[in-house]
Amino acid sequence: MAWLHRHPLAAFSLLGLSFLLFGAGTVNLALLLQLNLKLWLDVGWLAAMDGALRQLGELLLSGYAAMAAYIVFKCCEKALVERLTRQK
Repeated sequence: MAWLHRHPLAAFSLLGLSFLLFGAGTVNLALLLQLNLKLWLDVGWLAAMDGALRQLGELLLSGYAAMAAYIVFKCCEKALVERLTRQK
């Protein structure tokens, strides 16, 4: 956080990048998870043998990556808002 406070332009750039990564990571995540779970319910363990288990793992990993990007976004936002609203 201290680095973000000292480098506002870098914090702004990182804010934009993390926003894009979060958006890209969550666009179809809920829909794909729903379809994956529906496949599991319809087919059962045969779906796991056909790659549904790997796909579920990849979807969960994508969700955690999107969450990490959101945390970076919020840290940058906090640093920039504090810098812009501080009283002199």
